[in-house]
Amino acid sequence: MNGIDSDSPRELSELKVKIFADGADLASMLSLYRNPLIKGFTTNPTLMRKCGIADYRGFAQEVVDAIPDRPVSFEVFADEFDEMRRQAEEIAAWGANVYVKIPITNTRRETAVPLIRQLADEGVKLNITAMMTLRQVEDVCEAVMNGPSSYVSVFAGRVADTGRDPLPIMAEAVRIARPNPRAEIIWASPRELLNIYHAEQVGCQIITVTHDILKKMALIGKDLDDYSLETVTMFHRDGQSAGYSL
Repeated sequence: MNGIDSDSPRELSELKVKIFADGADLASMLSLYRNPLIKGFTTNPTLMRKCGIADYRGFAQEVVDAIPDRPVSFEVFADEFDEMRRQAEEIAAWGANVYVKIPITNTRRETAVPLIRQLADEGVKLNITAMMTLRQVEDVCEAVMNGPSSYVSVFAGRVADTGRDPLPIMAEAVRIARPNPRAEIIWASPRELLNIYHAEQVGCQIITVTHDILKKMALIGKDLDDYSLETVTMFHRDGQSAGYSL
């Protein structure tokens, strides 16, 4: 037997990286809340819109009421920094476990770092989102240095979409954040379950994982010969069901 093929990955419970569920379907969030592997939750306006959520405050209150003891991140959706600040202060007041997601820039490419520094200095727990460069990581880690715990969310999956290897970028982001023990690096926008192990490999404290990827957790360590046979069986069944003939 080839050892490369037969080696099984470590169980998720053995990893140091914390898994946060990323989504906006309340039923799925509550189901995942019952899983002790899920250490926190994140969402964003795009995910909420896809789930048909119309009442932002109402949805957030349901989530905070149902999940009071794990970190939950909600994002501002304004584009002007004054309004971002107002929204951030309201969101922060929703619960002690709430983190406010602030995008690294607005839509005009104006940096949000001054606002991030202000909010951190005021004691707002932040999740700075949509970052993809190490310069952004440097600026944000400096800005939150005097604040409470914060998340520095680097979109490794989107970096990979550009043909760049995110592993060295994420490893360097972890190094940059090390002087501030209250700033945790998030591996964001993963594309496959394997990215959880990548995040562990480079020392990320957190990875946000969408609900569809989390459904694959049951496959971890699955026998590859069995999985191969199941795949062949699926192709055969679907070919028969379609009634194909040659």
